[in-house]
Amino acid sequence: VPSAQRRGSLGEPRALFALPSARGPLPAPRWPVECEVIKEPIEHVEWVPPEPEPFCQPTGHEGAPAALGEEQGTVVYQLSPAPRGSSFTRARVGGALGPLSSPAVPLEGPQDTTLLFESRFESGNLQKAVKVGPYEYVLTLRPDLYTAKHTQWFYFRVQNTRRGPLYRFTIANLAKPKSLYGEGMRPLLYSQRDAQSRGIGWHRVGADRYLRALAGDPVRSRYCAVRALCRSLAGNTVYLLTITSPAGTAAKRAVVLSARAHPGESGGSWAMRGCLDFLLSAHADARLLRRLFVFKVVPMLNPDGVVVGNSRCSLAGRDPNRAYGTALRGSFPGVWHLRAMVERVLAEREVVLYCDFHGHSRKNNVFMYGCDGGGAGAGPRLRQRVFPLMLSKNAPDKFSFASCKFKVQKSKAGTGRVVMWRVGVSNSYTMEVAFGGSTLGGRSSHFTVEDLKSLGYHLCDTLLDFCDPHPAKFQQCLSEVDALLRQRLGRELGSGSSWSDVSPSELES
Repeated sequence: VPSAQRRGSLGEPRALFALPSARGPLPAPRWPVECEVIKEPIEHVEWVPPEPEPFCQPTGHEGAPAALGEEQGTVVYQLSPAPRGSSFTRARVGGALGPLSSPAVPLEGPQDTTLLFESRFESGNLQKAVKVGPYEYVLTLRPDLYTAKHTQWFYFRVQNTRRGPLYRFTIANLAKPKSLYGEGMRPLLYSQRDAQSRGIGWHRVGADRYLRALAGDPVRSRYCAVRALCRSLAGNTVYLLTITSPAGTAAKRAVVLSARAHPGESGGSWAMRGCLDFLLSAHADARLLRRLFVFKVVPMLNPDGVVVGNSRCSLAGRDPNRAYGTALRGSFPGVWHLRAMVERVLAEREVVLYCDFHGHSRKNNVFMYGCDGGGAGAGPRLRQRVFPLMLSKNAPDKFSFASCKFKVQKSKAGTGRVVMWRVGVSNSYTMEVAFGGSTLGGRSSHFTVEDLKSLGYHLCDTLLDFCDPHPAKFQQCLSEVDALLRQRLGRELGSGSSWSDVSPSELES
């Protein structure tokens, strides 16, 4: 391809289908035809708590929930599960045809205190609720569609609450017995009344108008092209943003960022939001980044999973972040097209960084997984650890370098960071954002939206440090990494030995 044509490919957005416009509404999400969908009129408000929200401190006297089955209670809400062995076939706006069913039991009158449950809206996944006491319910989550597992995300609505009683919900099939919920993490609650009367909302929740605002902004749209990377299985658009200043594109290196391969990991979306907010701002460092790099950004890889309330899977019923190596275009279109896009970019320029934003349910703080396949010389093995170390210095109250891992396990061979590393991106990472919060810098509190968005800024700031033409910071961090690895190894390298003689397993044991 002639260089002029290559430069043109990074210019103005093409007139592709379903792109956001400053005029008219966004295209409605498409649902599998098995899903019933209600109209949800709630408008969520953004709100940052005035004080940090501390982790729940166990007292040691908490009682274990009783093992109650539905035969000991009354089913008050139940959705029909997808037929066993079914798989995705087609989708439409609004989901299933025909009248809606009535999964919740009707109230007997104003004196009836039974809660009214509902989850047939975007990202909802409650399957069943059983009333086992006056104010106590056992809940069952719907597995990821077309699977029998992955019940980690939960999102549902309750109505008919009373002011005085203490309600107790026991989620009977929450997937991971060892998660941050056992380490003080609290669920999120949104009160429609508090939102309307006092402006109080919840602090970790998504928004659905961001890309339209970019397309309609006369300033930001000059250096941000919003295109369609592909269509999902259900026909929802997977968006690709190209962010760069117009001049000198041919000589620029590239940075590739992606998020929300796992739909239940919403913290990754907030970090991505912070990154985009900064990259598209008028800040001097943002202008410098746009002059130096071409950013290719896929902010939501798995829109189908987000729409239907899955925790981990796409509508193929499998984890898309294990499918980069063998992904079929028809089964995992987002993953397939992202890898193909990276390979096209590599053919014309260096990709200096790939980062896939995720969430983590078992470890607090923020950390990265990198790629150390062993056998490389000392230079590559140490340099792969420099970017995370720099990020830990720029965000010391959130990012833990000690929690970072670099071993390439066989079970992770199909992940985005491993496959991008194998196709030629030397600095390829998964950034894991804890579902809970931070235990660093004297903190012991949940992450707020502002905490999560600041990670995006810190990643951009670290990119400038990492690529600084003056090598002082890089060399200092390289020396620190060498010292840290020697300390972790617990011994000095022998005469004539080098880091290439040490296995990744030994380094991380």
